[in-house]
Amino acid sequence: MSEFSVPLSQIVDRLGLQKVFVSENYEDIKISTVEINRPGLELTGYFEFFDNKRIQVLGNTEFAYLGRFGSEAQRMVLDSIFSFGPPAVIICRHIEPTNAVLESARLHEVSVFATDENTSDLTARLVQFLNRELAPRITRHGVLVEVYGEGCLLIGDSGVGKSETAIELIKRGHRLVADDAVEILKTSVNTLIGQSPQNIRHFIELRGIGIINARQLFGMGAVKTNEKIDMVVSLELWDNTKVYDRMGLDNEYMEILGVEVPAITIPVKPGRNLAVIIEVAAMNNRQKKMGYNAAKDLLKSLGMDIAAMPESPKVIVDKWE
Repeated sequence: MSEFSVPLSQIVDRLGLQKVFVSENYEDIKISTVEINRPGLELTGYFEFFDNKRIQVLGNTEFAYLGRFGSEAQRMVLDSIFSFGPPAVIICRHIEPTNAVLESARLHEVSVFATDENTSDLTARLVQFLNRELAPRITRHGVLVEVYGEGCLLIGDSGVGKSETAIELIKRGHRLVADDAVEILKTSVNTLIGQSPQNIRHFIELRGIGIINARQLFGMGAVKTNEKIDMVVSLELWDNTKVYDRMGLDNEYMEILGVEVPAITIPVKPGRNLAVIIEVAAMNNRQKKMGYNAAKDLLKSLGMDIAAMPESPKVIVDKWE
């Protein structure tokens, strides 16, 4: 798993920031942390935990505090912050940069940008963007489809029928996100987003036919750029020596980038309609998230004391790092 960075210029373009002062190395600056900073204690001279890799955001509060000082004192305070060489400073609420800000920026070659947005909105948008662009990620072989709003990641050996199942799901009104290679991003502590690499997006390989473009063949409604991964469906050839789950009481998960995702195994053999089975699996997974378990309901209707039954252990069937 690699560390990622995003060019400062891309952040400026995406957020529509206005350039106040741009340093000579502006095009080379890359941001590698999702953390940003609103100087608070730093304005009082406390820099023990100051991280100079973070973008600095200034708003009404910071400028109101600086306004308590004369121009020379303001220059000293700002010089102390700019001297650490933060990647950029963003001024919010259409506040006019003071001479002290501009002088410190030029002296220490720190780019300064401005925006009309209030500080909270700008901060939220910036953190959201950085969380997405800098998210830990891996690429794995599989197919990702959206079925009834559930992101289903289909995995299995090559030739087991993942792409064919995806085509059948598309024809039944569901949407393709990625085929063959799925890029998985961890955008929060418990959220995984799947997408296709840009160069193979919307393409599907079907043995005997070749490459098709799902977007061109089935229309815009048949594809989606990205989707949250809600469950993992492992397709494997039917093994007569293996006992498959018939009740659904077991709690199996696959750990991907430290996030536990519900996982099921579907045996494949001639005559099984995999698309319909996956549709049912997606709806059943949604019901479980909403607190309903059909297997427990059946046992309860049969007179069994569910509360007295031992809780099914959580089983991690695989880990992807």
